[in-house]
Amino acid sequence: MSKVRVAGFSVSLDGYGAGPEQSLDTPLGVGGMELHQWFFPTRTFQRMVLGHADGTTGIDDDFAARGFANVGAWILGRNMFGPLRGPWPDHEWKGWWGANPPYHVPVFVLTHHPRPPLEMAGGTSFHFVTDGIHAALERAREAAAGRDVRIGGGPDTIRQYLRAGLVDELHLAMSPVLLGRGERLFADVDMRALGYQCVESLATEKATHVVLRRQR
Repeated sequence: MSKVRVAGFSVSLDGYGAGPEQSLDTPLGVGGMELHQWFFPTRTFQRMVLGHADGTTGIDDDFAARGFANVGAWILGRNMFGPLRGPWPDHEWKGWWGANPPYHVPVFVLTHHPRPPLEMAGGTSFHFVTDGIHAALERAREAAAGRDVRIGGGPDTIRQYLRAGLVDELHLAMSPVLLGRGERLFADVDMRALGYQCVESLATEKATHVVLRRQR
């Protein structure tokens, strides 16, 4: 059965999913890169994102690979596509990932400002959704054709889907760093009241991997 899930989402020990002052130079916010040190060396990241021949294996890579398995569509907040705010000044910006993004499936970007679909190399296509999270999920489910829909972030986008009761499962990578400031993942979200329970927890040197599942 297909799921709506969050996977490989890195969070600091003090609960931040992104650092402060996100910009073109610091897309994850100040200190945000520290959250993902478990992911960058893995074979999954090295092969899928950088095109390298190999990378590290083990628990971190196992979770990274699971995050991409059976995914038929993604949903992203606008910040996950680019640093721009407000109306699109032009259509030159095509995302953080270059000509061949690592998604390889349709990606639905939440925005308040219309933009034509964008076809990229490797099977990735960006579709810009202006009528809210439910419309984006409906389109993503149709595009996924029975496979899972992955909510990529950022934190605000994940919170919206959590509050709406639409996320079946979350895999969080709790990184052993403190950001102090930024965007909290669970700000004003009562995960227990929403019915989530921890069903898996494994620790490595660089992260504690936690899987939360909504009990129906």
